[in-house]
Amino acid sequence: MRHALRLAERALGSTAPNPAVGCVIVRDDRLVGRGWTQRGGRPHAEAVALAQARSAAFGATAYVTLEPCAHHGQTPPCANALAEAQVARVVAAMMDPDPRVAGAGFAHLDQRGIAVTRGVLEADAQALNAGFVRRVTASRPLVALKIAQTLDGRVADPNGNSRWITSAEARRHGHLLRTHYDAIMIGIGTVLADDPLLTCRLPGLERRSPIRVVLDSKLRLPPDSQLVRTAQECPVMVFTRDQIGGGELAAKGVAIERVRQVENGIPAIATVLEALARHGITRLLVEGGPRLLASIVKSGFADLLHLYRAPMFLGAAGKPAIGHAWQSDLISAPRLRLLETTMLGPDLLETFSFS
Repeated sequence: MRHALRLAERALGSTAPNPAVGCVIVRDDRLVGRGWTQRGGRPHAEAVALAQARSAAFGATAYVTLEPCAHHGQTPPCANALAEAQVARVVAAMMDPDPRVAGAGFAHLDQRGIAVTRGVLEADAQALNAGFVRRVTASRPLVALKIAQTLDGRVADPNGNSRWITSAEARRHGHLLRTHYDAIMIGIGTVLADDPLLTCRLPGLERRSPIRVVLDSKLRLPPDSQLVRTAQECPVMVFTRDQIGGGELAAKGVAIERVRQVENGIPAIATVLEALARHGITRLLVEGGPRLLASIVKSGFADLLHLYRAPMFLGAAGKPAIGHAWQSDLISAPRLRLLETTMLGPDLLETFSFS
């Protein structure tokens, strides 16, 4: 199952709105097939593994990170495919929360006489597909914050310069991180200050760039910005309060979502997340500035934090990572849980959970 989970991880950021699933088929202590959900969500992991295993799937055990689907969509049900291949046993990490499945896959396998074992490394599988689960059960994607800062919590010097706080190694990892998310979000302030591209520019992974999302309440996104100029190659979505305008942006391929509610000068986070979920987004990476990060922390929607820390100080005049829109005290301050640490050249990456 650990191998199946590692395979599933390869699909993160490329399968939305579907989950990232891994499948390993073993017969007589020999791996005969393996697969993970392919780009766009199909074919499913079980189908890929069964195609590799062929006749060796007969009497084998299939390890799958999520309950096999039991409904007819754009692909046939995986529970049917496993039964027709006559596997002897299916070991699953977790039940599929999708109401179209939610135990029906297990029931189908049981009816066909296939032994089913559930809950193997379930916590790991739940963490892996937390975005899919949140979209199905809470109508929002998983939200991860990304911050690159100094040891004293500054993301830019007093003049607003932030290039580069972290090392080349950390910046390369940041590009890799983007490939694990369906969408990446910033505020219009970051666009106007930095004119970012927000794509993955690692060789061979350019196609794994996430959808770019901009919160722009007054629709100030420049038509000549890098985001707009590349909107035909990599999608751009803008959330705005303005109920008119945007024709030039739309003509260049920018999708415009109009919202009425604004908080702290930006489109309401809850409204934005609900809309992204409707568009199939399961995992959202936020690389915004202090005001946007503060709004998300204040809203209570932050799930993860990827914190890149460089061994330098900028002092009190530097720009803080979290803006003044959110403040707390020692009693009410969120206590994050450290999940993982990684050294990237001279810099330290720490991944935290907000729960």
